[in-house]
Amino acid sequence: MKVSCCAYSYRDLLTQNKMSLDDFIHTAREIRVDAVELTSYYFPRTSDDYVYRLKRLVFQNGLDISGTAVGGRFTETDQKKLDQHVAMVKEWIDISQKLGAPVMRVFAGGIDKDADEEAVRARAVQAMRDCAAYGQSRGVLIAMENHGGITATAGMVLDLVRDVNHPWFGVNLDCGNYKSEDPYNEIEMTAPYAVATHAKVSIRRGDEREPVDYYRVAEILDRAGYNGYLSIEYEDPEDPVITIPRFAAYLRGIVR
Repeated sequence: MKVSCCAYSYRDLLTQNKMSLDDFIHTAREIRVDAVELTSYYFPRTSDDYVYRLKRLVFQNGLDISGTAVGGRFTETDQKKLDQHVAMVKEWIDISQKLGAPVMRVFAGGIDKDADEEAVRARAVQAMRDCAAYGQSRGVLIAMENHGGITATAGMVLDLVRDVNHPWFGVNLDCGNYKSEDPYNEIEMTAPYAVATHAKVSIRRGDEREPVDYYRVAEILDRAGYNGYLSIEYEDPEDPVITIPRFAAYLRGIVR
């Protein structure tokens, strides 16, 4: 395994224009990670000249692009909005291909109150399968994150993976998102289907948070045959400029 860092980890600096994606890439080199995950929210534009220049900058800094990430939801009850979401995902699959990103993170979404859960879920499955097929045509895996909603538990995630049933569709295993009395069991259930990960500093155990034991997580991932990136997604309240380099060093010590 190797260590990556998500642009989202520096979201406050990026959204306040105190850091650009160029700055983020230079920072990733300084903290000695192996790769970067380029989150769609922080692209000032997506023209070919910008995308290719960014790709070149990553390479010149000795880094890989471990993946890209988009937001949105596949559980829109309005078909027009769902179609717009699918179109956005496909647009970012194209951008991911241009960047040379092997995988793109997506969210499944939650179900609105009073919505027909079975119908919404069926449309979401079909839409995700459609995006996975499009990803296959572009050489980009689709990685659905366990992110609440219809992916709140490992069982729900595995049901969706089974129902989408596409070789270019897998899981972005977020190690801090399961709200469970036994989150490591949830991680272990999901790990065989992981094609990407997010490494948060803390994990939920019921209503409490505690530091993630990445020695334990690494063992789980290794047993599951995962040999990809542990991508830092920092969300804790401390200053990311101070804390992320320490966390990156901790993860490097584990994977190496």
